[in-house]
Amino acid sequence: MAGLSGTATAAVAMGAVAAAPFVLGAIGFTSAGVAAGSYAAGMMSSAAVANGGGVAAGSVVAVLQSAGAAGLSATASAAVAGVGATVGWLASFIS
Repeated sequence: MAGLSGTATAAVAMGAVAAAPFVLGAIGFTSAGVAAGSYAAGMMSSAAVANGGGVAAGSVVAVLQSAGAAGLSATASAAVAGVGATVGWLASFIS
């Protein structure tokens, strides 16, 4: 079975951290706020409707907007790296 090496798994993790700001911007979580008509705007609308008119602090939409506006904190970078490493590790089992 040809799997990913530890180095390749680490590369996937680092790639996930590096790509996160670009992905957030691409779906509409920008430094200027949520882009009108974007996927992020749809998420925000749904969250506001579900919460009675406002987006709850700490919700997925709020956290993603914060990351889109200010970048990833050290904790968020670690979480993204952990997810990326897990994906890389799981990919090592696919032949």
